[in-house]
Amino acid sequence: MSGPTAFLVAMLAIYTLPWLAWRALGRRSWAPLVVVQIVGGVLAGPALLGAVVPGVHEAVFTPQVLGTLGGIASWAVMLFVFVAGLELDLPDAWAKRRDTGTTAGLALLVPFLLGAGAAMLVMRDPLWMGDNAARWQFLLGIGLACSVTALPILLLFLEKLGILRSPLGQRVLRYASLDDLVVWALLALILVDTEMLGRQAVFAGLFVAATLAARRLFAGLGEKDRAPVALIWLLITALGADWAGLHYMVGAFLAGAVLEAEWFGISVIDEWRDRILTLLMPVFFLSTGLRTRWEMGGLDVVLVAGALLVAAVAGKRLGVMLAGRMLGWREGEARLVGWLLQTKALIMIIFANILLDRGVISSTAFTALLLMTVASTMLAMPMAERALKRTG
Repeated sequence: MSGPTAFLVAMLAIYTLPWLAWRALGRRSWAPLVVVQIVGGVLAGPALLGAVVPGVHEAVFTPQVLGTLGGIASWAVMLFVFVAGLELDLPDAWAKRRDTGTTAGLALLVPFLLGAGAAMLVMRDPLWMGDNAARWQFLLGIGLACSVTALPILLLFLEKLGILRSPLGQRVLRYASLDDLVVWALLALILVDTEMLGRQAVFAGLFVAATLAARRLFAGLGEKDRAPVALIWLLITALGADWAGLHYMVGAFLAGAVLEAEWFGISVIDEWRDRILTLLMPVFFLSTGLRTRWEMGGLDVVLVAGALLVAAVAGKRLGVMLAGRMLGWREGEARLVGWLLQTKALIMIIFANILLDRGVISSTAFTALLLMTVASTMLAMPMAERALKRTG
């Protein structure tokens, strides 16, 4: 099969098969298209399609096709993470800092501790840790993975529930925004390389100066110029972060986080997110699925994924419940907020990809995290709908 033919076949499968499966499922709330696409990527990987029909897998996913898909996936995830940074509303979180800080802090801390505890049990086996990982990096990485909330997917869920613009919906977004900021900051700490501290210090200094200049520039730009300049700003920041040994995705998130959403408009940002999800992110899902590995056998991976799922779900629910009691929430709110903040999906997969790229986790641990992410996200929407009905 020629290069262009194999690429087109791969692209056809990426966009067709998950959508058909999603339609066949009746577009159930427990299986949003995003989750079906993620599962489709796993099924197309070497662990399943490659094992069942290796000839087909090798004919379609040639090195040339994989290289092309990898480039599209990298650009897609950079755009998606940039938009996720834009969606942070830190001024609003600061204005309501007692409620936001207490809830976001407990919703992050409790699942982090439980996740780190689960990581401590498996780290004795070198198959789970990455080749370049120190013990503290592995514990911190797995703990944070259990604490992540996917802000962009949370927005879609809140919109589907009809509470996005309600006071409760805005509160949930504040909690998720602060958690996301802390998680990305700690991820940058994990990626700090003692051999590249000089570069990272230079990047930090230049980024602060560039941010001040960029904010003045964007504030004075016309509406039509902001989007093209935003792409230039995104690429420069991602390139600088990658040069400093952090990760280009960290740079992409920072590029969006330091800009104001009002400069672009909420409706425009919503449209960007939807278009990126529809047009580009399915390629990233496939690339993620192609990285799944089952070296220890399916049962061991599933067991670890189950332990991480319990740590993530129970930790998030417990943390939010404690916050609700401390802040005097009305009955049922903590249940609803806890399930909504459990949404992981894309941000968690991006997070796990970074940990794998930097050798913090192994491909086997990556597979366990991927399974945990899919299960967690599939639980979030139906349980949130149920909690919303009970809360009224």
